[in-house]
Amino acid sequence: MARVLLENVGKIYDGKVSAVSNFNLDIADGEFMVIVGPSGCGKTTTLRMIAGLEKTTTGNIYIGDILVNDVPPKERDVAMVFQNYALYPHMTVYQNMAFALKMRNLPAGQISKRVKEVSGLLGIERLLNRKPRALSGGQRQRVALGRAIVRNPKVFLFDEPLSNLDAKLRVTTRAELKAMQHRLQSTSVYVTHDQAEAMTLGERICVMHNGVIQQVAGPMEVYERPVNTFVAGFLGTPAMNFFTGFIKLKNDTASFVIDKDTIILPQRLRTVLSDYHNKEIVLGVRPEHLSLHQFPGRINNIISATVNVVEPVGIRTDVHLTNHNGKKFVVCVGPYTKLKANDAVKMYIDQEKIHIFEPGETGKNVTISGSTLT
Repeated sequence: MARVLLENVGKIYDGKVSAVSNFNLDIADGEFMVIVGPSGCGKTTTLRMIAGLEKTTTGNIYIGDILVNDVPPKERDVAMVFQNYALYPHMTVYQNMAFALKMRNLPAGQISKRVKEVSGLLGIERLLNRKPRALSGGQRQRVALGRAIVRNPKVFLFDEPLSNLDAKLRVTTRAELKAMQHRLQSTSVYVTHDQAEAMTLGERICVMHNGVIQQVAGPMEVYERPVNTFVAGFLGTPAMNFFTGFIKLKNDTASFVIDKDTIILPQRLRTVLSDYHNKEIVLGVRPEHLSLHQFPGRINNIISATVNVVEPVGIRTDVHLTNHNGKKFVVCVGPYTKLKANDAVKMYIDQEKIHIFEPGETGKNVTISGSTLT
């Protein structure tokens, strides 16, 4: 296995379309790194540059200690698992998995041993004589994984490999993939637009937007301490709620005014917000940090609203509301709520879970400037 290092990497198409800009990422030997972002953000382009399937416009890519900018894909010792599996339809499962080893001129006995070991690891031994058309989507994905694993490469590259699976199979395959990575201790770079995959698989997450890295950190660090409004709104289901209002400072107290409601902010933010008095700002709070009941030991911060839609989703209920000035937001409550459409409610905010952002699509989170969230 090997470390992967990208230094100031950029990709420009046709001399004018910037797909990736100033991309800097250091992936440790044996680390599982997930690059996540919406469609078109440049994550797959980045993966393809690591694989050598796309040339970099600027910057350097290292695999181990080797600069690979001009190294052909087949000599980079990486294995890529594609979204559409990319299996050879005329070959059996065994032949698909053995193909790369045959190209290396390995002895037949060694190839057979390796294929059987990996097929056992993935639970596809009984499928070795079948062709891809006789397999389900989940089975094809296992074969695609097996074909990559059998090569024992320095780096595994995954391009949204679970996106074609149904919801239940996606969850089980995701767990198997994580368990496999722990066993192999392989360096892996995994690209997805699915935040659940990012949160559950990644040791660290690299969040991208418009070709630019927004934040790189552990899953819970990104979730609890998003650096800007894009990261905060992208990760989380339901997404973080944002309210536009004004900061009011009086003596040692900082408040956030949303139309008719005033939210008292944590004391630790008074100094951080000293330059924002009477300025428009954005308050962010996750749906699970709003409640129908006061949070123990917290200040009685309330947002008044009307219920629009109640959505039971099993272990919780998502309640869609509108406040006085027409702002829509979502609250997560218990599964047996008695709320119904048109109910007037007061929602309590957990004061210590509030985020304050500057306005704009990627407005910075001033809450984490020089302070620590609890």
